[in-house]
Amino acid sequence: MDMQEMQKEVDAYISQFKTGYFSPLANLARLTEEVGELAREINHYHGEKKKKSTEEENTIEAELGDNLFVLICLANSLNIDLNQSFEQSMNKFNVRDKDRFERN
Repeated sequence: MDMQEMQKEVDAYISQFKTGYFSPLANLARLTEEVGELAREINHYHGEKKKKSTEEENTIEAELGDNLFVLICLANSLNIDLNQSFEQSMNKFNVRDKDRFERN
């Protein structure tokens, strides 16, 4: 599934509800929360803070999916095409940072 299809699927899901998309600021708060949950999982698996036996099982993969969903909600609420956004970012990295790092 490409990003455009993902944006359409999320839009179809959100469109079922009277509330619709949350405001951009509310979505940013949700995204911040989800990034924190992702950070916690990464810390559990790759950091010094291991998960307690009483903590709910979760995965980095699941948290990345949650982050992607909220990011798509934010983009959709602002009518931003994430394919174009990604292409602009990659162009910036390929031009601005082309000599920044040692290549293989």
